[in-house]
Amino acid sequence: MERPGPSDGSDASGPDPQLAVTMGFTGFGKKARTFDLEAMFEQTRRTAVERSRKTLEAREREEEMNREKELRRQNEDLEPTSSGSNVARACSKSSSRDTSSSESDESSESSDDELIGPPLPLKMVEEPVNPVEAVLSPLPPPLAEDMEEDDDDDGDSEEEENPVRKIPDSHEITLKHGTKTVSALGLDPSGARLVTGGYDYDVKFWDFAGMDASFKAFRSLQPCECHQIKSLQYSNTGDMILVVSGSSQAKVIDRDGFEVMECIKGDQYIVDMANTKGHTAMLHTGSWHPKIKGEFMTCSNDATVRTWEVENPKKQKSVFKPRTMQGKKVIPTTCTYSRDGNLIAAACQNGSIQIWDRNMTVHPKFHYKQAHDPGTDTSCVTFSYDGTVLASRGGDDTLKLWDIRQFNKPLFSASGLPTMFPMTDCCFSPDDKLVVTGTSVQRGCGSGKLVFFERRTFQRVYEIDITDASVVRCLWHPKLNQIMVGTGNGLAKVYYDPNKSQRGAKLCVVKTQRKAKQAETLTQDYIITPHALPMFREPRQRSTRKQLEKDRLDPLKSHKPEPPVAGPGRGGRVGTHGGTLSSYIVKNIALDKTDDSNPREAILRHAKAAEDNPYWVSPAYSKTQPKTMFAQVESDDEETKNEPEWKKRKI
Repeated sequence: MERPGPSDGSDASGPDPQLAVTMGFTGFGKKARTFDLEAMFEQTRRTAVERSRKTLEAREREEEMNREKELRRQNEDLEPTSSGSNVARACSKSSSRDTSSSESDESSESSDDELIGPPLPLKMVEEPVNPVEAVLSPLPPPLAEDMEEDDDDDGDSEEEENPVRKIPDSHEITLKHGTKTVSALGLDPSGARLVTGGYDYDVKFWDFAGMDASFKAFRSLQPCECHQIKSLQYSNTGDMILVVSGSSQAKVIDRDGFEVMECIKGDQYIVDMANTKGHTAMLHTGSWHPKIKGEFMTCSNDATVRTWEVENPKKQKSVFKPRTMQGKKVIPTTCTYSRDGNLIAAACQNGSIQIWDRNMTVHPKFHYKQAHDPGTDTSCVTFSYDGTVLASRGGDDTLKLWDIRQFNKPLFSASGLPTMFPMTDCCFSPDDKLVVTGTSVQRGCGSGKLVFFERRTFQRVYEIDITDASVVRCLWHPKLNQIMVGTGNGLAKVYYDPNKSQRGAKLCVVKTQRKAKQAETLTQDYIITPHALPMFREPRQRSTRKQLEKDRLDPLKSHKPEPPVAGPGRGGRVGTHGGTLSSYIVKNIALDKTDDSNPREAILRHAKAAEDNPYWVSPAYSKTQPKTMFAQVESDDEETKNEPEWKKRKI
């Protein structure tokens, strides 16, 4: 038996209506609409080619008109020659027009793959035009816009040639950390929060978005008790802060200041420091790995550089032991990761700079033994953003640049930069064209400066006078384009430019200072005893805000008190400063509240009236009070008569 085909009339009545009712929607049997992407792309290409042809024709006409104007001006300036030359000139013009028209006709008859229109200008002829790029690229601008763009490019090139113009130092704000040296600065990757640490053991948190014009820190704590803070750095994710202090144990805290982990302390009686689980002496500095989350590095007076993981605080991950050329121990004073995290650089007390491969802890990959003067503490080493140049800030008052590809001598060296702090640092500008460092001064002997060097020539191109104290820390954030500076007198300054900088300090300077609300403060200290018995439990201390709001609605409590009356007095009230003698006497009489009367007489003066007219007291107790019966009082004679005989004889 043959099945009915499509021509048998089976589809004449359309799809089954029962199926539509069952499925809940209709439209069975209809063919879906299809799109030919190649045809659409071809149509778009032809449209773009047509537009470009029209634009080029208009540009060619404009160029031809400009040529004719220039020819006319030249003809007016020059003396007229023979008529033959004029005829030849006209013929040449007509021939040029004919040739251009013939060329345009030939180009119009060419295939669609070639560009339709007159010959391209010189700039466009040098580079072949891809039809796909012609479709996707925007239309070429007119000549006037080209000239403006050229001018803008010239201005940009001038700015690029002069990196000093990019320094954001037109405005500044001052954050008061304390009275002692600000020895550590840290800014999270987004630039929202700044953290400062100092010699006063305090770590303070500053939120640019939450601060107002008062510039107050929203949190202050002492994570390392009585140890000076030496280094603070946010992790690459911004959720943790590495705290390095004068102790032998580094700490990691979160964004709100709560402790995440604390490194273990090593055994100081073991000779080989590689066999201990942690540092055994004072720390100098630390740094997060730029790529791997949760890995950081510290260096210490125990002559080791150790890498750690946040998940494993009980033991370090690896140990690097700097050595002199004779194989003796040497203390590293600072350390850092390269930008890609593959290299670890450390500067030592003997003046050397040693660089290891992160995965090879035995021998350094680069070792320059006389980078700075021996015996001086190199306070900072940092890599440029391109990862090829290393800057070192020495305790011998110098700043040097090194090319790690040729680590046999410094590229440049600058002297005359005094430093008196073991954490004076240096940094690169976000465009890698400037190197920045600070200078130290004695108290009362001038002002500390922030000095800028051009990286290409290492010339001293700019200076900023910060304050009358040393400049210890400097930080140039690449996203905010703002410079943070820590000083020796307890200040943290932020330099910015409203036009060149983004967010950061610009968010808080526009906010007015908020007034302190008394209603939100507690009246007294409250001791919380959750497990105390009910009879000993103190009532819960609450804010006075709700009570003040209720008192405000009460007309009696919220009644405004009467102001003092000025003058002689009015409304039946005595003036505070009476101008007449009578007002003075009335005021003194009203104030005289002394009572010299005898209280017994004051009470008994109503006794006679109460006895004569017992109206208030006696009638009230007439029914309940028993009848009064008084004892008989005997006279003296009767008493002597009744006395016994022996008393009489004695008398």
